[in-house]
Amino acid sequence: MTVASSDIVTGAINRSLPARVVARTGGGVLRIFLIVVALVWLVPTFGLLVESFRDPAQYANGGWWDAITHPGQLTAHNYVELLKNSTMTSSFLNTIEITLPATILVVLIGSAAGYAFAWMEFPGRDAIFLLVVGLLVIPIQIALIPVIKLYGLMGISGTILSVIMFHVGFGLPFAIFLLRNYFSGIPRDLMEAARMDGASEVKIFFKVILPLGMPAIASLGIFQFLWVWNDLLVALVFSNATSEPITVALASQTRQFGSSIDILAPGAFLSLIVPLIVFLAFQRYFVQGVMAGSVK
Repeated sequence: MTVASSDIVTGAINRSLPARVVARTGGGVLRIFLIVVALVWLVPTFGLLVESFRDPAQYANGGWWDAITHPGQLTAHNYVELLKNSTMTSSFLNTIEITLPATILVVLIGSAAGYAFAWMEFPGRDAIFLLVVGLLVIPIQIALIPVIKLYGLMGISGTILSVIMFHVGFGLPFAIFLLRNYFSGIPRDLMEAARMDGASEVKIFFKVILPLGMPAIASLGIFQFLWVWNDLLVALVFSNATSEPITVALASQTRQFGSSIDILAPGAFLSLIVPLIVFLAFQRYFVQGVMAGSVK
């Protein structure tokens, strides 16, 4: 099959200017641009890292960039003091105790519910799913006061459990919506073949659905982990001095900036590096989950 030369010329003319530039440069200019953007985006993170190792006595003498030309300003004393600060260490542990259960529960419950809405028949399935989708538009702020009253009646107000339950409750609608749409794209023939082999719904869920849905599940896990780890509003409302996460602890330290400046930078970098490691560890699944369904 041949293509007329006029069609080729017309196709070249219709291409956008950025597309023609990329085609002529082999993508080199685009790569350089993206590298520059990435380096600029990383400057604040790198600056926070350097600042976390600077001697507090040098803070008033210049910015973090001075430590690059004067390495003598760098010291691990800030992190030693951070580990000695019981408020920061306990808040870091509280953050882990809140984030891990809130992420795991949302992933497990959302996966099971997504499978049920996608492939199981039961009365009112579509109506219930529409109700779940409708919950996505409810802002967190309007639920804070009713929920805190409910927690008071239950006697769990101010506990880590109360923070976990709130995050799970507001994380499930998005989880169910995302995973139901992803699971519905799995070929029906796979599950029919598993049923013909005598597999139960539970076995199909664990042996077929979860492995095939790992990209979407990993994406959901990253979203939920980052949301809970970086949350401040919910933690401020539902936690107390013994259950506050690191975001609340850092916010309280800023109120006494003059006396706690030496632990703010290392504490902030410690709070930043954990979700960054999680994202880098699962980025392959994250990209697959984001791109799922974009191509046939």
